[in-house]
Amino acid sequence: MNRRNALKSLAAIGAAAWAGAAHAADAPLRAVRITLPSSGSAGSVWQPLVDKLGLAQEYGLNLEWVSADPGKMQVQLSTGAIDIGVFGAVGLSALIARGSDILLFGPALNNHGRWLVKDDSPYQSPRDLLGKTIATTAETSETYQQAALAAHLSGITLKKDIKVIHGSPTANLALFERGDVDAVITLEPTASRLVARGARQIARVADIWKEATGSTQDPLLVGLSASKSWLDNNRDTAAKVVALFKTVNGHIRKDPALLTSVATEIGFKDSEKAAIDLLPSRLTDSYATTWDSSTFAIIDKQIEVAAELGIIAAKPPGKIYVEV
Repeated sequence: MNRRNALKSLAAIGAAAWAGAAHAADAPLRAVRITLPSSGSAGSVWQPLVDKLGLAQEYGLNLEWVSADPGKMQVQLSTGAIDIGVFGAVGLSALIARGSDILLFGPALNNHGRWLVKDDSPYQSPRDLLGKTIATTAETSETYQQAALAAHLSGITLKKDIKVIHGSPTANLALFERGDVDAVITLEPTASRLVARGARQIARVADIWKEATGSTQDPLLVGLSASKSWLDNNRDTAAKVVALFKTVNGHIRKDPALLTSVATEIGFKDSEKAAIDLLPSRLTDSYATTWDSSTFAIIDKQIEVAAELGIIAAKPPGKIYVEV
């Protein structure tokens, strides 16, 4: 081959390589199917804020938000209906005991459970409710289970020391507002709605936990979760999703007014101005940004206490969390 033909050949190879690279760059990103928290929940701010801040593009992700039923999320993850969900340490430990390979791999929400009473109630703390009746979510929910763990560490055994009625959030609110129960344990932003209507907060589950354990960090309520097989095959994507969630949650913590900017998008009506105005001061700490040894120590403690209480039969044989 003479010099001229060699140069032509190299040019052709270079053009083909450039075209291939350009085609790869233009190829659509594979969608990551991620849980879409129900409207009106603390996690429902993620989709509008990720869109508003352009974070999916920043991290090179194509996020497909899929409505996921917390009661069916294990099945959705296992069948591939979604790639990424959220689970709490206690509920996930129970699933692992039944053979699930789901693991926690990043931060999502800190515990934002609240104990509320009527404004004219004489009760000032959970201990004042001994022998009384409270309403809260299902016995298998992370909301209730973690409230029970924190209460136990503070010397209160729910169901034994305080009568507990389990029901849907709507049913619990009806019981509370009619005065059929003395208090309610609920999550944000429902708690803010009640406070805006005159309810009084007497405790945060996170504060009870911290006081009992000496921790300076709010306990995790739920973390990002996926099947081990998906994580093994999508390590880089999982790392990008963790970075994105740390970023969006970090933006909220730095600029809490972002919560009011998406209030109507997460189910608030314009007429709920009093509740919307409370969101920055009450919800900001709900958004987790830490995924390290301090978080893992809290998860391990949650599992340990859950086993002591009999909420789970035994501690899982291995760690239920990974770093990606």
